[in-house]
Amino acid sequence: MSEVSAVLVIAHRDFVKLLRDRTRLITDFAFPLIFIGILGSSLQAGFGSPNGLNLLTFVFTGVLAQTVWQSSALGVISLVADREQDFSQEIFVSPISRYSIVFGKILGESLVALPQAVAIIAFGMLLGVPLSLAVVLAMVPIILVVAVFGGAFGVLVLSRLPNQRAANQIFPFVMLPQFFLAGIFNPIQKLPWFLDILSKLSPMRYAVDLLRDVYYAVEPEPVTVALLSAPVNLAIIGAMFIGFIVVGTTLFVRAERNR
Repeated sequence: MSEVSAVLVIAHRDFVKLLRDRTRLITDFAFPLIFIGILGSSLQAGFGSPNGLNLLTFVFTGVLAQTVWQSSALGVISLVADREQDFSQEIFVSPISRYSIVFGKILGESLVALPQAVAIIAFGMLLGVPLSLAVVLAMVPIILVVAVFGGAFGVLVLSRLPNQRAANQIFPFVMLPQFFLAGIFNPIQKLPWFLDILSKLSPMRYAVDLLRDVYYAVEPEPVTVALLSAPVNLAIIGAMFIGFIVVGTTLFVRAERNR
């Protein structure tokens, strides 16, 4: 029970920090809405409607998965901030598992990502994206999976970064290519071979694909956009999650001991 309590306390701390950070609240809500409202609508008007495709829905599902995944991954930057403020050392001397500490951070950032998902879904409804109650209920557990998966990826990336400045420089370099390799805005079924390899190595791809698997299973479209089946995506995400957690936690704890 002490491990569970530690996870919940750390998660609660991160969620409260979000509620007090108005700047992050505004930016976290603004960018997804811009992507869907401007990019999604323009793609639908220019390419979707003439060809009988619903590109607005395609962009909506991609941006929803991307936002939740990226928000959770970027939020784990607070681990580096805690390190700079010596807060992480105070946590690591406590008699609880290192994995509980890291998972508490991931859970906290996953909770932070949920209000963004709610706002995106509400905005999608306003734009006319088909979102029945069955679709929303089916997406809820997938959004939670995507958020936790993103947090684990964030731990891996941040485990060897020395400070927030390095994190802010490295993360855009890690995230931006995945926007296109994960198929958020564009289909990726017929990529050149070298981009196809990079796409298959992109963790965000499987988060986006899994959400689309579930959405299109309830709201079928005349064209198939999912790359892999839901069980395959879940298996890949599960394997990556375990690898990210084990390697990321080990490297982060080692860095703390070497300070």
